[in-house]
Amino acid sequence: MAEPKKAIVGKVVSVGKNAVPAVNPIEALTQIVDCVKAIQVEGTKRKRLSAYETTEIARIKAAEVVLRDYFAESFRERRKNFDEMFQRLDSALEQGNGEAAAIVVRGIVDIARESPLANMGDLGQIRAALDDPNQVWEL
Repeated sequence: MAEPKKAIVGKVVSVGKNAVPAVNPIEALTQIVDCVKAIQVEGTKRKRLSAYETTEIARIKAAEVVLRDYFAESFRERRKNFDEMFQRLDSALEQGNGEAAAIVVRGIVDIARESPLANMGDLGQIRAALDDPNQVWEL
């Protein structure tokens, strides 16, 4: 035999502030679509930033090559100049020519005062030139 149903006894409470509101399915779908669009936009931004990063790294590496070549050539030229000047100084000293020795020493000092960086100009102009895809570099 089946037992008779019991009456549920308890306190009835009103809907509180923590109750789950009724969901509008169209609004929920709209929010999902907006979220997907935002994900796509952010993905595009990440791809754009990644492409920019790759481009900037390539530019920096190209500038590094140019600067390395510039410094190598500049210091090679300076070394050659110093070698020649000291040979002239030795020759002037061997000949006992004080006037020629003084002139050569002044020349050595003048070359030593020059910095390879001073000949490069404003670094802002160099950056602008690096940003210019049509820039032609001459060493």
